[in-house]
Amino acid sequence: MDELVSKAFHCRQGKAYLFNTVVNVSVGPREERLMTTGLHTVADIHCNFCQRIVGWKYEEAFDKSQKYKEGKYILERQKMTDSDAGTDCYMDSQPVGSDGEDM
Repeated sequence: MDELVSKAFHCRQGKAYLFNTVVNVSVGPREERLMTTGLHTVADIHCNFCQRIVGWKYEEAFDKSQKYKEGKYILERQKMTDSDAGTDCYMDSQPVGSDGEDM
Protein backbone atom coordinates (compact mmCIF):
# COMPACT_ATOMS: atom_id res chain seq x y z
CA MET A 1 0.00 0.00 0.00
CA ASP A 2 2.88 2.39 -0.64
CA GLU A 3 0.72 4.26 -3.13
CA LEU A 4 -1.80 5.27 -0.46
CA VAL A 5 -0.70 8.58 1.05
CA SER A 6 -3.65 9.39 3.33
CA LYS A 7 -7.14 8.24 4.32
CA ALA A 8 -7.86 11.58 6.01
CA PHE A 9 -9.48 13.36 3.06
CA HIS A 10 -13.12 14.26 2.53
CA CYS A 11 -15.25 15.20 -0.45
CA ARG A 12 -18.91 16.13 -0.89
CA GLN A 13 -19.97 12.47 -0.75
CA GLY A 14 -17.86 11.54 2.28
CA LYS A 15 -14.48 9.85 2.61
CA ALA A 16 -11.74 10.17 0.04
CA TYR A 17 -8.20 8.81 -0.20
CA LEU A 18 -5.02 10.46 -1.48
CA PHE A 19 -2.76 8.29 -3.68
CA ASN A 20 0.64 8.79 -5.32
CA THR A 21 -0.55 6.90 -8.41
CA VAL A 22 -3.73 5.23 -9.63
CA VAL A 23 -4.53 2.86 -12.48
CA ASN A 24 -7.41 2.42 -14.91
CA VAL A 25 -8.28 6.11 -15.07
CA SER A 26 -8.11 8.91 -17.63
CA VAL A 27 -7.34 12.49 -16.66
CA GLY A 28 -9.71 15.22 -17.85
CA PRO A 29 -9.03 18.90 -18.53
CA ARG A 30 -7.43 21.10 -15.89
CA GLU A 31 -9.49 23.69 -14.02
CA GLU A 32 -9.09 25.90 -10.97
CA ARG A 33 -11.23 24.97 -7.95
CA LEU A 34 -11.58 26.65 -4.60
CA MET A 35 -11.53 23.89 -2.00
CA THR A 36 -11.58 23.98 1.78
CA THR A 37 -7.76 24.00 1.75
CA GLY A 38 -7.50 26.82 -0.78
CA LEU A 39 -7.24 27.30 -4.52
CA HIS A 40 -5.97 24.33 -6.56
CA THR A 41 -5.64 23.46 -10.23
CA VAL A 42 -7.19 20.00 -10.57
CA ALA A 43 -8.39 17.61 -13.25
CA ASP A 44 -11.23 15.13 -12.80
CA ILE A 45 -10.27 11.49 -13.24
CA HIS A 46 -12.60 9.09 -15.03
CA CYS A 47 -12.83 5.31 -14.69
CA ASN A 48 -11.56 3.67 -17.90
CA PHE A 49 -14.31 1.02 -17.60
CA CYS A 50 -17.48 3.00 -16.90
CA GLN A 51 -16.31 6.57 -17.69
CA ARG A 52 -17.68 7.91 -14.37
CA ILE A 53 -15.77 10.57 -12.49
CA VAL A 54 -14.15 8.79 -9.53
CA GLY A 55 -12.02 11.62 -8.15
CA TRP A 56 -9.47 14.19 -9.26
CA LYS A 57 -5.77 14.82 -9.76
CA TYR A 58 -4.06 17.73 -8.02
CA GLU A 59 -2.11 19.53 -10.73
CA GLU A 60 -1.11 22.63 -8.75
CA ALA A 61 -1.59 23.96 -5.24
CA PHE A 62 -1.27 27.70 -4.70
CA ASP A 63 -0.73 27.54 -0.93
CA LYS A 64 2.76 26.43 0.18
CA SER A 65 1.32 24.11 2.82
CA GLN A 66 -0.64 22.23 0.14
CA LYS A 67 2.22 21.67 -2.35
CA TYR A 68 2.61 18.04 -1.18
CA LYS A 69 -0.64 17.23 -3.06
CA GLU A 70 0.71 18.20 -6.48
CA GLY A 71 0.74 15.27 -8.90
CA LYS A 72 -1.29 13.10 -6.52
CA TYR A 73 -4.80 11.68 -6.91
CA ILE A 74 -7.97 11.69 -4.84
CA LEU A 75 -10.30 8.70 -5.14
CA GLU A 76 -13.76 9.20 -3.67
CA ARG A 77 -14.70 6.12 -1.64
CA GLN A 78 -18.41 6.21 -2.46
CA LYS A 79 -17.74 6.37 -6.18
CA MET A 80 -15.50 3.32 -5.95
CA THR A 81 -18.05 1.24 -4.03
CA ASP A 82 -21.43 2.59 -5.22
CA SER A 83 -23.54 -0.46 -6.07
CA ASP A 84 -26.35 1.82 -7.25
CA ALA A 85 -24.27 3.11 -10.14
CA GLY A 86 -25.79 0.59 -12.51
CA THR A 87 -22.49 -0.19 -14.18
CA ASP A 88 -20.51 -3.34 -14.76
CA CYS A 89 -17.38 -1.68 -13.51
CA TYR A 90 -15.04 -4.10 -11.79
CA MET A 91 -11.91 -2.63 -10.28
CA ASP A 92 -8.73 -4.58 -9.72
CA SER A 93 -5.12 -3.63 -9.24
CA GLN A 94 -3.95 -4.39 -12.78
CA PRO A 95 -3.71 -1.55 -15.31
CA VAL A 96 -5.48 -1.99 -18.61
CA GLY A 97 -5.74 0.04 -21.77
CA SER A 98 -3.40 2.92 -22.40
CA ASP A 99 -3.09 4.64 -19.05
CA GLY A 100 0.33 5.92 -20.09
CA GLU A 101 1.44 8.93 -18.12
CA ASP A 102 -2.04 9.43 -16.68
CA MET A 103 -1.47 6.69 -14.13
